[in-house]
Amino acid sequence: MKITWMKGQNDNDSFKMFENMGFDVCRIEDLENTDKKLKELINKNYTTIVMTNEVAGFSENIIKKYNKTEGVNIIITPSKHIQT
Repeated sequence: MKITWMKGQNDNDSFKMFENMGFDVCRIEDLENTDKKLKELINKNYTTIVMTNEVAGFSENIIKKYNKTEGVNIIITPSKHIQT
């Protein structure tokens, strides 16, 4: 079982504890590429992907494609990133 967390490049607050502990946290530079990164992670056999709602908002495939894919768990959490 491989787990990763996804957040935007400028989000320095979400999943901070996991980053500090050395877990795999992916920062997405261009949120328009969320679906591409999601597909890449699934192809690398990540079975659980936790992402902020900010990142999830840029994905068209989460509900359409991966919501019913067996063996892949996608969890959407509130972002701690405050946009200014």
